[in-house]
Parts: sequence; structure tokens; C-alpha cells
Amino acid sequence: MTVGTKMQQTIASAESVMANLKSFALETQDQAAKTLFQNLAQSQQTIVENLNARLQYIQQQEPQYKNQ
Repeated sequence: MTVGTKMQQTIASAESVMANLKSFALETQDQAAKTLFQNLAQSQQTIVENLNARLQYIQQQEPQYKNQ
């Protein structure tokens, strides 16, 4: 498994976590919990963006890490 493949799997997992947090925020009636989940989802969005940027950098610097 290449570094690129591992990064893509990590990004997919991070996106899944973000989707779950957004779902929790929509489902709860507790305003404090809703705010917490929304803030966590926003932080997770930043993580996903950073991982995507890193993946692009890796693929530009090391073409062998691109998925075939």
C-alpha cells in the first residue's frame, strides 16, 4: 500500500468523522451539545483540508505515490 493510498484512506475516515459530527449536531436537542458538535465538525473540516493539501504536496513531490 502506497503512502498516497494510506493518505486517501485517512482522508476518507476523517470525512466520515466530520459527517458523523454534523449528524449528531442536527439530531440533538441539547443546545450545548449541538454547539460542541458543530465546533468539532468545523475543526474536523480544517483537518480534512490540511490532509488534502498534504496529499497534493506528496503527489507533486513524489509521483510514485499517486494511485495507479
